[in-house]
Amino acid sequence: MDAKAKCYCFTIQCELISEITGVDCSYEIPDILWYRIVPLLPTIPHKKKKKVGRPRMNDRQAMSAIFYILRTGCQWNALPRSLGASSTVHDRFQEWRKAGVFKRMWIDGLLEYDKKTGIDWEWQAMDGVITKAPLGGKKYRSKSN
Repeated sequence: MDAKAKCYCFTIQCELISEITGVDCSYEIPDILWYRIVPLLPTIPHKKKKKVGRPRMNDRQAMSAIFYILRTGCQWNALPRSLGASSTVHDRFQEWRKAGVFKRMWIDGLLEYDKKTGIDWEWQAMDGVITKAPLGGKKYRSKSN
């Protein structure tokens, strides 16, 4: 299959996924990125459950939902149900945060960028501002001298 045909198939598949889930398929993690993330994920020991329950959510679906939250800035409870239950996705986010997955992804990304473009490690800058917000408008503001 040539590149043009692959692109057409992907477009049709993307439109179908978007129609079914109600979420633009551009929020799905591309294969090339997913294959770089998988080795960074912690292994889950397979132990027999005493209680029967729902099976564990697919890692790729969970990561796609986390990326959706990060890219859109929506609240956890506003996550579209088609991406997964917000509580499940949040639990997975906390699990992976504690396991250092996102820190390893950040380091891996920095190393890749350094290899391709180069990072001047000698010179770094950080900027930030902290200000006190007014306490509810003119009524509560102190009078200037």
